[in-house]
Amino acid sequence: MKILFKTNILSFIIVLGVVAFPSCKKDKMVPPTIDFLSGSGYISADAHIALNTNFKIGVDAKRTESKDDLKTFVVTKSYDGGAETTIDNVPLTTAQAGEFMKDYNLTTRNMAGVEKYTFTVTNRDGLITTKSITITVP
Repeated sequence: MKILFKTNILSFIIVLGVVAFPSCKKDKMVPPTIDFLSGSGYISADAHIALNTNFKIGVDAKRTESKDDLKTFVVTKSYDGGAETTIDNVPLTTAQAGEFMKDYNLTTRNMAGVEKYTFTVTNRDGLITTKSITITVP
């Protein structure tokens, strides 16, 4: 009788464990996305733009997995292959965790050369996506 009682208790504990602790879903570790907005008034690819000219780059960053919220969005620029300088560093809020959109109104330098703008988004898991646009100023 004691053995039957112990066996029933052990069986109950095993069944309870299987029901109470289902297997966890594994995170696929998919990095967030960044897309450049296109259309009238937007630069969405490498381009040649005149000296001291205004232009606009629009970005749309999105999470790719429902629990992997976007955490930061950083924009840097560099001239003629030199060091990058941060021009925007945005800690994203809960409202922006799924999607972050912003227009950057920029102006080319008043000298010929190459300007590179780099856009980087990081999610909760630390996964990073980076995209760049290079502007050549003739």
